[in-house]
Formats: sequence, C-alpha cells, structure tokens
Amino acid sequence: MSEEASSYDAALARGRGMYAGTRIGRPGHGGGYWLLWAGAQFLRLRWAISMTRADRVQPGPAILVGNHLAFMDPVMVGLANRWRLYYFTKSEAFEGRGGIFFRLAGQIPLRRGDEVATNWALEMSSHVLAEGRKLALYPEATRSPDGASLHRLYRRVLVPVLRANPGIPVHAVSISYPGTRRGRKRVDLRFSPALPLDLDAMNATELTDAVRDAILSLGGMPYVDRYGLTVKKSDPHGPDAP
Repeated sequence: MSEEASSYDAALARGRGMYAGTRIGRPGHGGGYWLLWAGAQFLRLRWAISMTRADRVQPGPAILVGNHLAFMDPVMVGLANRWRLYYFTKSEAFEGRGGIFFRLAGQIPLRRGDEVATNWALEMSSHVLAEGRKLALYPEATRSPDGASLHRLYRRVLVPVLRANPGIPVHAVSISYPGTRRGRKRVDLRFSPALPLDLDAMNATELTDAVRDAILSLGGMPYVDRYGLTVKKSDPHGPDAP
C-alpha cells in the first residue's frame, strides 16, 4: 500500500469515528461518480449549458472557486465537464435519503462550527488534490440570498485550502442563469486562467480579496459586502469571520 493510500485510510477511519451513526462513504473517491455523471446527462434536455474558456482548466488537480446562486451550481459544473469534481457538503445532507447521492459521488462532509470536523474535511480535500482530482469551493457558504449577487467570502475554509496545497492552480468560476431558450433553462459558466496568488507574500485578507475580485471580474455580478448567511438571518452587521 502506498503512503498516500495509507494516509487516506487512516483519515477515513478517523472521519467515520467522528461521524459515528452517519454513513459518509469514501469522501474523495466515490465508486458511483461516473455512473451518476452519465445518468445526469439527461438534465441537458432541461438545461442549456454554455461555457467560456473551460480549456483554461488543465488536466490534473485544480481548485475551482465560484459564486453560489443555486443548489444546481456544482451539478452544472460537473455535468458540463469530464472532470472528477468534489466539494464540501454540509454533514446533515448525508443523514437523509439523499445521502446516498453524496456518498456515491464521494463528496466531503463538513460540520459547520466544528473545528475538528473542519480540519478533517480540509485534510480530505488535500487527498483529493494529491490524487489529481479537482476541488470546488463556494466560500460564500450559502446560496446568494438575492439569487444574483456575490456576497462577502468567508476565509475560514478558503484560505487553509489554498495554503495547504501550494502549487495547485486556482481558478475562479462564475455561474449565471440568464433566463430560458426554447423552453430550456440557460446556464452560463465562465472560467478564469490560474490566479496569480502568492501564498508566501499575501495574507488571508489579500488572498480572499484576490479570489473575490477574480469572480467579480469574470461574472460581472453585483457585490454585497455582507455575509449571505447573515443576510438570511436578517442581522445587519454580520460576524467578522476569521
């Protein structure tokens, strides 16, 4: 057994102990990924997906950081590309009937507000990248409350992922849903070149701002300088999240 495989198995055992009573599958692997991908292609009958410069994302590991408008966002990115794509999913999603989908797809459970669980999820994401796969991040941490704007990005997960994986290209991804065409919902995906992030010279705020500006430049959406979760709770101030 390789050192990477042994390290993954040890991390998986710790995760299953942490989520005792909840089936989490094999995050970062997921034996049913391509079966789900193939089956989901029928969604193209309902969704017309256009992509701009997806070729900027080269084969191999990459971190894709996008705005978050709808539940279908990660599905659309994965559906339109033959990439093995993984993302963080709130741990509660693994508990219901829909949990089988996340297990088969190999998504990574994340328990909000739990530092130990967060560190474990970050470790699993590094295994995803070490194995040459792609990780998608949605640092708004929730869908846009107004369905159109980019809200302030949390850096609690974004920055540690970037710092833990130096040398991995980071791309901004924008998504929008510009109406319908011939009865099909339109989806517009745009991909940036690898972002020029200097992990040694840039602090957490600078890294977060650079990613935010790249998404805004790519998608041209309005920006709301408040956390989306806070807006949903009707709190006008919002936490100054670390």
